[in-house]
Amino acid sequence: MAELRVLIAGGGTGGHIIPALAVARELVARHGAEVLFVGTARGMETRLVPDAGFNLRLVDVGPLKNVSVITRMRTLVDLPRSVFACRRLIREFKPGVVFGVGGYASGPGLAAALLLKVPAMAFEPNAMPGLANRLVGRRVQAAAVNFPSAAKWFRHAEVTGIPVRPEFFTLQPPAGSALRLLVFGGSQGARLFNKTLPRIAPTLLNAVPGLSILHQSGARHVESTQADYAASGADSERWQVRPFLDDMPVHFGRASLVMARSGASTVAELAAAGKPALLVPFAAAADDHQRRNAEEMVNAGAALMLQERELDTQDRLLEALKNLLTSPERLASMAAAARTQAHPGAAERIADRLASLAGAR
Repeated sequence: MAELRVLIAGGGTGGHIIPALAVARELVARHGAEVLFVGTARGMETRLVPDAGFNLRLVDVGPLKNVSVITRMRTLVDLPRSVFACRRLIREFKPGVVFGVGGYASGPGLAAALLLKVPAMAFEPNAMPGLANRLVGRRVQAAAVNFPSAAKWFRHAEVTGIPVRPEFFTLQPPAGSALRLLVFGGSQGARLFNKTLPRIAPTLLNAVPGLSILHQSGARHVESTQADYAASGADSERWQVRPFLDDMPVHFGRASLVMARSGASTVAELAAAGKPALLVPFAAAADDHQRRNAEEMVNAGAALMLQERELDTQDRLLEALKNLLTSPERLASMAAAARTQAHPGAAERIADRLASLAGAR
């Protein structure tokens, strides 16, 4: 039996589970730990965790924020059962520390740890913590945060950053004079981007010589987005629509400017890669956390932010992209500022902190 056992609770989206897997790998590599994940059947962890070679147990709990009254009531009914289920798992697995990474299962996992007096650590990737972390933040023994502004919600918070693939940190500025705009709405695409960019593409490409556009649309929208670009009359040699981009560090490396949402993982990758960005926060994000993430990058000088409503007429977006892409000095300054927000070695630091907490038990 491994000397160090760690229970990782949470998931839902890739933004929660991918950093958690990076930490889990470091726990195994650096500390010989045995790691058990706890998630829900509705999250990406059901696929990603087993694929990564880790064990996963499921509890039944759903969302409380931005949902109907019926869904909220169902979650409130399920919540005590999910806490008791996590208590049983903790007693069975006997972890030295519980790590809550956000998402549906994180709250019950951390609550169970606190009830059983097992050391607990929270992970908060956003500038504004989610509901579960706000509820337990003052009671957990430690926290790993991405933004200094989130630290006030926790005891003993450390600004570790978000685990990001090492390849992002070694990217060099794109060579040559050609410009490339990378439009990236997340793994599922962004419908707003898919509708807006084709409409301004002809004017933007005419205004910025040498510019090309690589647009990730999401698999469901690739055909309609390609059709909209084609119908716009934009030079077909200068734009490309892809459903999904497999090797994102390579595409970040080639980009002169990235237009993206401002989820925590995306912002962390932009910082690690030193990429200037035009960020459009998802307006329906819980607790408006994407806007707060974007504001942190804007305040650092690394990004420009537009709200979704500012894309309604396309004029504001066209002006912003033209101004950025025709100002190499500003792009260089934003790139340098982005690097200042990067946190190399985040997974190692978090893993070491978890091992320390377990050892102090």
